[in-house]
Amino acid sequence: MKRLEALNDFVIKFANVNGSGSASANELFAKAILRMGVPVSPRNIFPSNIQGLPTWYEVRVSAAGHLGRRGGIDMMVAMNPQTWAQDVAEIEPGGYLFYDSSKPMPATAFRPDVHVIGMPLTAICNAHYSDPRQRQLFKNIVYVGALSVLLGLDAAQIERLFGEQYAGKERLLASNVQALQLGRDYAQQHLAGSVGLRVEALDPQQAVGEKIFVDGNSAVALGLVYGGAAVAAWYPITPSSSVAEAFQKYCGKYRVDKASGENHYAIVQAEDEIASIGMVLGAGWNGARAFTATSGPGVSLMTEFIGLAYFAEIPVTIVNVQRGGPSTGMPTRTQQADLLSCAYASHGDTKHVLLFPEDPKECFDHGAAALDLADRLQTPIFVMSDLDIGMNQRMCAPFEWDDGRRLDRGKVMTAEELEAGHDFGRYKDVDGDGIPWRTLPGTHPNKGAYFTRGTTRDAYARYSEAGPDYLYNVRRLLDKFRTAADLVPQPVLQPAARPTRLGVLYFGSTSPAMSEALELLASEDIDLDAMRLRAFPFPDSVAAFIAAHDAVFVVEQNRDAQMRSMLVNELEVDPARLLPVLHFDGTPITARFITGAITRAVHAMAVKPLRSVGQND
Repeated sequence: MKRLEALNDFVIKFANVNGSGSASANELFAKAILRMGVPVSPRNIFPSNIQGLPTWYEVRVSAAGHLGRRGGIDMMVAMNPQTWAQDVAEIEPGGYLFYDSSKPMPATAFRPDVHVIGMPLTAICNAHYSDPRQRQLFKNIVYVGALSVLLGLDAAQIERLFGEQYAGKERLLASNVQALQLGRDYAQQHLAGSVGLRVEALDPQQAVGEKIFVDGNSAVALGLVYGGAAVAAWYPITPSSSVAEAFQKYCGKYRVDKASGENHYAIVQAEDEIASIGMVLGAGWNGARAFTATSGPGVSLMTEFIGLAYFAEIPVTIVNVQRGGPSTGMPTRTQQADLLSCAYASHGDTKHVLLFPEDPKECFDHGAAALDLADRLQTPIFVMSDLDIGMNQRMCAPFEWDDGRRLDRGKVMTAEELEAGHDFGRYKDVDGDGIPWRTLPGTHPNKGAYFTRGTTRDAYARYSEAGPDYLYNVRRLLDKFRTAADLVPQPVLQPAARPTRLGVLYFGSTSPAMSEALELLASEDIDLDAMRLRAFPFPDSVAAFIAAHDAVFVVEQNRDAQMRSMLVNELEVDPARLLPVLHFDGTPITARFITGAITRAVHAMAVKPLRSVGQND
């Protein structure tokens, strides 16, 4: 039987039970490899209940720096009898199955094309620990110790991580180091040389460099602090809750006056999503930079308030960490399926600005940028993250912190300007960009006041149901939306190495898998010009990109090709030119999936040409 052999390039997956304490041990494993200078990309796949259901933790090791899911498992650490069959089925031929052999397993439980490595983990822990909880928790550390021997991990790096985690808690530190050594001792005596997958330390500057390791929810929270957010109102919902929790942590560190102890921020856990968005709108109307964090079901509840913010033109930032839907859906699985519901949230003719971060670095950047855009455009801004980015730690470029940065508050009329006789029409377009001037409450004792309402009005905020006044407002809002196309983060173009009439559009968390897929496709002589979308509305460059190609693949993680629908709707392109590549089972898209889907489509095109023979290019 062949044996998979790989150095610094493999995928290992841990199959555990939720609530068993395995997540911290598996994360420790991933971080130890990263400390050796080898890039890793871990993903925690967990159930939406509290305890008892299956959970998985997948770690991709890639010296080349590929951070997307590859597809396929080279080694399975099978610790959950409930999912044994499906876990074993995932292993690549010639791969490895590591399991707890304390109880005998029938021969039929194993695959003949997989190398089996048994270790009596339960028996080892029962022999050394009497407390049932310790037996459970330390079993995870014992298998990390064994894997460190099998794969060549530096045990000193793991012990340093223990030291950081249990600083000042020497008893916990000593017991974890002991459990680690139990696993190492057994593997060295009984299992050495049984695995062909190896980790070899690299020069830290070679593949990791100055990159940091952080999750997207923490990153966007820090970006919101940096961008000047002073008010947060939220209601807990997976997978966005840690955005508000991280914001509170960072505010406690950076937004408390050292002399007086006064908090320069306000955080409210509201009674529901409707109340949270209402609070944020009130804060935005009063001039505070405010945000809420939620997921798809929360956005559904917020839509009437979102429509009010759009029509009353109130700055607000909404962080949507997308998950599987519809309805309650899959709270702990990832998708990109809220595009349409957010882009056109509320009733009537409504369009909203969406930002699509690709990683934690852009979560940080877009979090800060969203607050500027909300003020500049006087409208709701959505940061469209998702569970894959938000709740998984990812290597990314370090955050850029410019001490000279100034907040862009947009068109805010001052008391001096009002006193000087400036004409103030709250909903009046004075320079053709669709954006009116606003005042903040209390700016002037008797000038600049207006009544904000969700019903129609004229350019001076006076109630009106006259058709011309309504037309003026909604057409001006459309002008403002067109202005936004030049202000939002622009697309990133990656031309192919050779001229091609094929293109691909992608966005958000599909980015790392797409990057690898482009390399794989090029190796098969399939060249694609690639454009990563970073925002909606779409800048003119997106329409130009589509027009320059005979066919453009649109890669997204939802069932209904929502991004493709938006492109057709907004740019009025021929739908036949846009070929959907759709992945929506709740797991992050893989490079293998993208490569396979595009390869099949390109081969089909070769049978059925896109243009008639002899047509001029």
